[in-house]
Amino acid sequence: MTANTASSEPPARTGLRQALLAPVRLAMGIVDIPMRGWQKLTGLNGMAGVFLAPNMLIFTVFVLLPLVINFIYSTTSGSAIFLQNRTYVGADQYRILFDCRSYLDPSTCAADTFWAAVRNTAVFVVFQVTVMLIAALATALILNRELSNRGFWRAVFFFPVLLSPVVVGLIWKWILQREGLLNYALSPFGFEPFSWLSDRFWAFFFAVFVSVWAHMGFYALILLAGLQAIPRDLYEAAAMDSARPTRIFRRITLPLLMPNLIVVLVLALIRAVQIFDEVFVLTGGGPGTSTMYITQYIYETGFASSLRNPGLASAASILMGIVLVILTLVQLGVSSRNEKKGARQ
Repeated sequence: MTANTASSEPPARTGLRQALLAPVRLAMGIVDIPMRGWQKLTGLNGMAGVFLAPNMLIFTVFVLLPLVINFIYSTTSGSAIFLQNRTYVGADQYRILFDCRSYLDPSTCAADTFWAAVRNTAVFVVFQVTVMLIAALATALILNRELSNRGFWRAVFFFPVLLSPVVVGLIWKWILQREGLLNYALSPFGFEPFSWLSDRFWAFFFAVFVSVWAHMGFYALILLAGLQAIPRDLYEAAAMDSARPTRIFRRITLPLLMPNLIVVLVLALIRAVQIFDEVFVLTGGGPGTSTMYITQYIYETGFASSLRNPGLASAASILMGIVLVILTLVQLGVSSRNEKKGARQ
C-alpha cells in the first residue's frame, strides 16, 4: 500500500497532465483519420509524398520560383526591378554575352568585363583547386599519423571553416594592407612597406592563398575519414615487405583514397567557381579587374553598378548555373558509382 502510494503521482499533477495532453490527442485523432484513408488509397508511396510535400513547397518557393524569375529577367532589358516595367528582348542578353571576335581576348567582346571575369575565374579555379587538393591531402596525411594532441591539431586546421567568409577577408585585408601585420613582421629584415593588394600578381596570389586557408580544413576532414577507413593490415603487410613510403602511398593509400579525392575535387571545383565573399572583401576585384570573378561580375552588373543591367546579370548567372549543374551531376555520378562499387565489395 505504501509502495503504491509512493510510486503514484499526486492526483492534481495527473489531472494537469491529462488536461495538457487532451488537445494533443484530439489533434492527432483528427489528423489520423484522413492519413489512414490516404494510406489505404495510395499506399506507402503516397505517404512518402505527404511527408515530402512541405520540403518540396519550400524548395519550389525559394529555389525553383527564383530560378524561373531569373530566367525571365534574362529575356528582358532595362534597369527597372519589376517585370511589368521591363522590355522583353528575347535572347538579346545572351547574344551580347557571346558577341566576341575571340573569346580568348576579352577586349574583342561586347561584354568585355564578363569575359575578363570568366578568364579570371578559370585561372583561379585551376590554381586554387590544385593547391587545395595538395594542401588538404598533405594535411590529412599528417593528421592521420600518431601525433600528440591530435584532436587539438584537427580543431586548429578546421577552425577557419567556422569563420564567416567576410570575417576571413577582413582579417587578411588587415594583415596585408600597407600598415598591416605582414609589413610590420618584414620590416626588421630591411623590407620597405609594400601594398600587397595593389599588385596584380600578389593580389591573385593572396586570393588563392586566403581561399585555400579558409576552406582546406573541410576537405582535409573528408580525406582524413577516407584514410582512417583503409585497413591497417595492408600497411602492416607492406612494412613486412620493407616497402618504401612512396611505394606504399602510390600502391595502397592513393588508390583506396581515390573515391574521396574525386568527391573533394568536384566539391572544390564547385566552391571555386562560386568564389565571391572573401575575395570581394579582400581585393574588391582589383587592382583593375584582375581579381574580379564571375560571381562578382553578376553582383555588380545586377545591383552595384550605376549602369546596372539586371537582365545581363541574370543571363550570366544562368550560364554559371549551367556549369554548376554539370559539376553537381558529375559529383552525384561519382558518388553513385562509389556506392555501387562499395556494395559489390
